[in-house]
Amino acid sequence: MSKSRTGPSRQARTAPASKSNTRNAKSNNAKSNNAKSARTRRPTGSTTGRTPPARQRLRTRHPVLTALVPVVLVVAAIATMVVIKAAGNSNPPTSASSHVASSGAGAVATATADPGTTKLSPQVLAALTVPTATLDTVGSPSSAVLPTKTGESTTAKDAAGKPLITYIGAEYCPYCAAERWSLAVALSRFGTFENLSGTHSSVSDEFPGTQTLSFYGSSYTSPYVDFQAVEEATNQPNGSSYRSLQAPTAAQTALMAKYDTQGSIPFLDIANRYVITGSSFSPQILQGLSRSQIAADLSNPGSAVAQAIDGAANDITAAIASVTGNQPSSVGSSATIAAIAQKLGA
Repeated sequence: MSKSRTGPSRQARTAPASKSNTRNAKSNNAKSNNAKSARTRRPTGSTTGRTPPARQRLRTRHPVLTALVPVVLVVAAIATMVVIKAAGNSNPPTSASSHVASSGAGAVATATADPGTTKLSPQVLAALTVPTATLDTVGSPSSAVLPTKTGESTTAKDAAGKPLITYIGAEYCPYCAAERWSLAVALSRFGTFENLSGTHSSVSDEFPGTQTLSFYGSSYTSPYVDFQAVEEATNQPNGSSYRSLQAPTAAQTALMAKYDTQGSIPFLDIANRYVITGSSFSPQILQGLSRSQIAADLSNPGSAVAQAIDGAANDITAAIASVTGNQPSSVGSSATIAAIAQKLGA
């Protein structure tokens, strides 16, 4: 996928009918590798024909405005100074609300304005709170790719002093579809979602129609972390692209420029200490399953769905716990999470 140089912000990926030859080559390469391993991804700097190493994340290429990179780096420097100042508040309040960002021009606050979403059933919502015993049984599967440690010593926090977690994705993206499940399960251990909606990835892309959740129009309340999510586009075609939803802020764009040089989605930054670029498991695991079936399997530790989603959720949980001071104690005192934290180098 070539990188767009038009418009004030990154545009949604070109719809399949007009994908570039490079994009198709990478898609075919990824599909071939998925047959060998559910944990492969397009490696950084890869070229068509190169065999990706095992246990790497899958990604959807995301067009980034290369012309804006110098500007972004300047913004990043300014953002870093702001983060350092905010980090001075080391005692976050015991209760506060975190909410999904809605920074795009014309973006609205409710998911009902998004034609690509539907209402989630109470059963699916309840299933996102996976029993601790199930999560402990799943642990961190040997095939899991851990969040990458950034090497930064400063924890990014919001104005209230809570560690800041940033997600950037799009509803058409099958890899975002997979990762959202794990992120929702992990964040459910630190707070509460409201107004999550259901959606699916593009029906004409790789792993078509992968059933998932959307963060667009939702809210998240937590005394421990601030979660900000950006869904840049729907799964609804709009000419050669997809209908736009939200645009990242300058600070969020700077994060991607710094830690996601390929411009891939999904992108997850955990308080400037850990990042995930790409999905932690192959969307192929979810193919043919309804949201209700996926949700039901989350509590079955022997299922392929639980091994993938719950396993990745445990890894994300350990990374988040490391930036919250192992709070809440019900999470931080878990032997499973402590063991994963050691693997992370936390």
